[in-house]
Amino acid sequence: MKSFMDEQFLLNNETAVNLYQNYAKEMPIIDYHCHLSPKEIYESKRFNNITEAWLYGDHYKWRIMRANGIEERFITGDASDEEKFMAWARTVPMAIGNPLYNWTHLELRRFFGIYDILNEKTAPAIWQRTNELLQGEGFTARDFITKSNVRVICTTDDPIDSLEYHLSLKESGEFPVKVVPGFRPDKGLEINREGFLEWVQALEHAAASSITDYDGFLQALEKRVRFFHSAGGRVSDHAIDSMVYAETTKDEAGTIFSARLQGSGVSYEDEKKFKTYTLQFLCGLYTELDLAMQFHINALRNTNTKMMKKLGPDSGYDSMNDEKIAKPLYRLLNSVEEKNQLPRTVLYSLNPNDNYVIASMINSFQDGVTPGKIQFGTAWWFNDSKDGMTEQMKALSNVGLFSRFIGMLTDSRSFLSYTRHEYFRRIVCNLIGEWAENGEAPLDAELLGGIVQGICYNNAKEYFRF
Repeated sequence: MKSFMDEQFLLNNETAVNLYQNYAKEMPIIDYHCHLSPKEIYESKRFNNITEAWLYGDHYKWRIMRANGIEERFITGDASDEEKFMAWARTVPMAIGNPLYNWTHLELRRFFGIYDILNEKTAPAIWQRTNELLQGEGFTARDFITKSNVRVICTTDDPIDSLEYHLSLKESGEFPVKVVPGFRPDKGLEINREGFLEWVQALEHAAASSITDYDGFLQALEKRVRFFHSAGGRVSDHAIDSMVYAETTKDEAGTIFSARLQGSGVSYEDEKKFKTYTLQFLCGLYTELDLAMQFHINALRNTNTKMMKKLGPDSGYDSMNDEKIAKPLYRLLNSVEEKNQLPRTVLYSLNPNDNYVIASMINSFQDGVTPGKIQFGTAWWFNDSKDGMTEQMKALSNVGLFSRFIGMLTDSRSFLSYTRHEYFRRIVCNLIGEWAENGEAPLDAELLGGIVQGICYNNAKEYFRF
C-alpha cells in the first residue's frame, strides 16, 4: 500500500518512476495559455495572505465550496480572508477524488514545505505558517514563477489592451522569464453579444483607426495583431463556445457588420457568416506573421442567470456544451487550407465526447513539413483531471502522434498552479510506463525519455517559436 502522495504518486510501475525522476521532473515549463495578470508579474506582487494567493479568482475552488454547502459570503462575499480560508479547509476533506484535492496538497508541499493534510484541525497552523512565509523573501509572484522553472508565460489579452506591462517587462530585462501576450479577440467576433458596439469603439481608439465599415474593422484588428506581434506575441486564442461555419463573402460580412453598427439585430445565420469571414481573415494574418492559433470549443458559459447578474462571468457557473463540431470545424480549416492560410493550430474541446473527432481531424490538415502542425490540445478545464488527461492522450495516441504532443498549460489565474505540470507529467510517465511494461513499447529509456521530455517542454519550445 502506498503512502498518501509519496514520491511514487501516480507512478504505478518502475518504468514510470524512472521516466519521471530522470527525464520529466526537472524539465522547464512553457505556460502557453494562462490568465495570470501581467501587472502582478511586473510589480512582483506580494500577497497579504494565503487566501489572496490561493482563492481569489479561482472558480475551480468556488464551485466545490458551493457544492459543499458553503455560503457565498465565505466564497466571493464580505467574509474575512481568514474565514474564507477556513471554509476552504472545511471543503478540502470532502474533495477526495477531485484533482483539486491533490493540487491543494502539491501546492502546500512544493511552495511552502507543508506536508500536513489540510482540514479543519490543521487549518489554523497552516494559515499562520503560510502567511508568515508569504511576508518573507522568496514568496512574491515572480518567485513562484522562477521556483517553478518557468521559461515562458503567455497571458490572455484583449486586442484593446495597451500591453504596457508586457512592454515594461521586456524593456527592463530584469526578469529572466519571457512574458508575452496572447491575442484573444472574442469580443470582436460576438456580434450579437451585449457590449459589442462599445468594444468596437474601444478598438477604434486602441488602433487609432476609424471604424465606419467592415474594412475599417478588419484594418483595426490587423493593426492590433501586428502590435501584439511586435510586443512578442506569438499566439492567438479564441473561445468558440459553438463551432460555426457558413459560406459567405467579404461583401456579405460587411453588410452584416454595417447593419449592426447602425443598431440592427443580426440573425443567427448572419452571425455565423460574420464569424466565418472574420476568422478566415485572421487565419490569413496569423499565417503571415507565423502566429499559432488556439480554438477552445464547446464551453457553455454563465448558465446561472441569477448568479451571473450578481457576480458576473468567470465565477464558476459554466459547464460543458454538447454542440456538434466536426462539420463546421473541418469546413473552416479546409476553407483557409485551400488558400494556404491555415496557421499552426491547437484545438481543444471541453466535451470529452469530441476527443476522437479532434484526434482524427488534426491529421487531415498536417502539412508534412511542420511536426504536429495541427495539435489536439491538452485536456481542458473540467477534463483537467487524471482520467480526463489520460483519455485525451489515449485518443491522440490511438489515431495520431502522441510523441509530437505539446503538453500541458495551466489555464489558471493563480501563481501557485504550476504544480499542475507535475501532476500532468506524472500521468504522462505512468501512461508510457504502462505501455512499456505491458510489452506495447520497448523498454528503451533513451527513446521513451526523449518522448517524455518532448511532451514536457521541447515540443512546445519548437512549436511556438517564442
